[in-house]
Amino acid sequence: MSIRNFKFKFRNNKDNIVEFKCEDIVAKILVLEEDILRVIIHNEKGVKLDKTWLVAPGMEDIPFEGRDRFDTTGFSLPKFKLEEKEDFVTITTSKIEAVVNLIDFKITWYYIEGDNKVEFMKDRQTQAYNFKGELGEGIYHYINRDRSEQYFGLGEKSGNLNRYGKRYRMLNIDAMGYDAESTDPLYKHIPFYITRNEETDLSYGIFYDNMSNAIFDMGQELDNYHGHYKYFYSINGDLDYYVIAKKDIPSIVKTFSYMTGKTIFSPKWSLDYSGSTMTYTDMPDAGEQLKKFVDLCEEHDILSGSFQLSSGYTSIGDKRYVFNWNREKIPAPEKLTQYFHEKGLRLCANIKPALLLDHPMFEELKEKGLFVKEENTDNPYLCQYWDELGAHLDFTNIETINWWKNQVTKQLLEYGIDSTWNDNNEYEIWGNSKLNGFGKEMDLELVRSIMPLLMMKSSFEAQKSFNKNERPYLISRSGCPGMQRYVQTWSGDNYTSWKTLKYNIKMGNGLSLSGIYNHGHDIGGFSGNAPEPELFVRWVQQGIMYPRFTIHSWNDDKTVNVPWMYPEYTKTIGNLLKQRNRIVPYIYDLLYKAHKYYEPIIKPTLYDFGNIDKKTFEENDEFMLGSSLLVACVVNKGDRERSVYLPKNEFGWYDFNTHKWYECGKTVTIDAPLDYTPVLVQGGSIIPINEAEVTFKTKSNDERGFYIFPAKGNSRFEYECFEDDGISNDYENNHLLYKFNIVTNESEILVNLETKGNYKPKYNEVSIYLPKEEKRILKINGKVLNKNSKYNLNEL
Repeated sequence: MSIRNFKFKFRNNKDNIVEFKCEDIVAKILVLEEDILRVIIHNEKGVKLDKTWLVAPGMEDIPFEGRDRFDTTGFSLPKFKLEEKEDFVTITTSKIEAVVNLIDFKITWYYIEGDNKVEFMKDRQTQAYNFKGELGEGIYHYINRDRSEQYFGLGEKSGNLNRYGKRYRMLNIDAMGYDAESTDPLYKHIPFYITRNEETDLSYGIFYDNMSNAIFDMGQELDNYHGHYKYFYSINGDLDYYVIAKKDIPSIVKTFSYMTGKTIFSPKWSLDYSGSTMTYTDMPDAGEQLKKFVDLCEEHDILSGSFQLSSGYTSIGDKRYVFNWNREKIPAPEKLTQYFHEKGLRLCANIKPALLLDHPMFEELKEKGLFVKEENTDNPYLCQYWDELGAHLDFTNIETINWWKNQVTKQLLEYGIDSTWNDNNEYEIWGNSKLNGFGKEMDLELVRSIMPLLMMKSSFEAQKSFNKNERPYLISRSGCPGMQRYVQTWSGDNYTSWKTLKYNIKMGNGLSLSGIYNHGHDIGGFSGNAPEPELFVRWVQQGIMYPRFTIHSWNDDKTVNVPWMYPEYTKTIGNLLKQRNRIVPYIYDLLYKAHKYYEPIIKPTLYDFGNIDKKTFEENDEFMLGSSLLVACVVNKGDRERSVYLPKNEFGWYDFNTHKWYECGKTVTIDAPLDYTPVLVQGGSIIPINEAEVTFKTKSNDERGFYIFPAKGNSRFEYECFEDDGISNDYENNHLLYKFNIVTNESEILVNLETKGNYKPKYNEVSIYLPKEEKRILKINGKVLNKNSKYNLNEL
């Protein structure tokens, strides 16, 4: 096929959709917001897929069948200006302008700044799109690339946070033991990234609503005929992309999070240390091994709030069969869950979306047509699954969904299981296969990445129905944009090494910049041999600062990663877990703000400080926990100090552990012993803590304290902290907000503290703390207090 030009014609402008046509090709631009435009190109017969599961603006849930692809609910649909010239059509809002060259439909994008326009994105001027297959099979979108650009996002990708110069495959696979610096693809499909131009300091986001196997080339490819470019490619689906022209990275991230749906507000117990290992449930006496874990937590005073039950509990022989209890290993599941509950631990059970050929229920489900099927027959599509052949469940079939919900309820929840761990849900089906498609048959490849989303939503519905009074907590390994509506996630089956410790930090930051906020890593490493003692301690130091804190392993040397694995460090690990418990009120407040305000919990320093400190865009090994705590984990063997750059801010930085104050904008060296996580706290911050003395037996104890880290001189700052019972669905009506307004001068720290809401905590007083060397007078609501004093809430 020879290359030719495609001359488009403007056809229509209706309901904020500007439509163009060339032969049988239809192109549409939707004006959704002043700074969000959407481009769709499809055949005149219509889009291949008329539903979306990824776009759910401000929503907590959407129907299993998805939303109409052209439903614009959640967007404001502003007025705009449309101007036609001979070969160009210009669409202008108050914030951006899109100039469409009707020859080949090439778009040039501009920010509007007063009377000036600044170009921020431009389609490649040679063959930007694959209109008639002249570029081969599949969908292409080529964009001009500038050497001064940086790219962030694409989810949990390996390597550096800046994706420039790399090519990534967007495909969910089971990458056990991955190299955190180089392995690609991994577990999640997040077709979204942010471009920042270092020269103009302007950014934009681009999101492709496409769920098929895809490639993002971020400048690895170079072709003399086309100049510098980057591109998106997908083997199936529609070319449907959103341009988010918000200029600054925080606004882009929060907007994308809003567009794909609210982060689930998980119960507070989900922030506790969760034990897990494949080893216990693989053993013949799994039930006793699991009870022994609880007993050893009690013996060593290890604060654990839950345990993740690996799939060995479902085994028949050496294979795993979802929803089957091995009664030889665990004779009475309800007694096991009761034992955990009596000791104050919840249980999360591993479930998988495929059945092996000899699964006791395989033939029944085959007869009912509940599996993904071969393309030209009604036979289940068989593929490799856990060392055997099996078939994946088709979650685009309502009967499958109902069967799954019933199994979750009958085989797990009714036995006392508290949560589902949705695992091995990458759907690695490589041949042509078909789905029920909710009554409209479709190719699996068209919606490959939503299969884990529909699985987790099915589990979510079961949990929500079973216990209507409590907020569900779920975990999923694989997923796509929108998974945050239902689950907490993690970076998959990592490999035990110092390199993983380092690059998992960047991986987590990448997830956060992609709208997935509630996450963590397998502490200690999942695959490989046991971590050496120093590495294990450093990993725990890092893990206690993430919303998901799970020590999980399937070590090659048959060891088990547990807090007491090295007796000489058991007390150290136990104390680190108590440090975690101490800051849970701070993390819980961040989880609420992620849910309510689309704010990331974990983030790179560039997120909060990039607007005033360009040095934060350099690669580093730090991350922010909220906007107050700068976590500077040790990632090199043998180090007992940590050099860390302190981003420029208004009030400087304090060492969270020693309270020493540092000037901002400098690189400092701080102590990094094995006893605590090296953390800096931004001046002008308030950190809520649990100051109760806790042990394994009293881990539910909770008393509130607030650390105020003031500016040195004159300042004003505010802080608001959310608190509730930690579990009920009625949190919007039954909660407590602490509202601080702080004014400082050379001699005084004046605190105005108010509370709002009807939730009554168990404690009557809160403690107020200041840094150790602080000499100024502390006043709370006009009352002079010592710097470490209690304040009675009844006085508010």
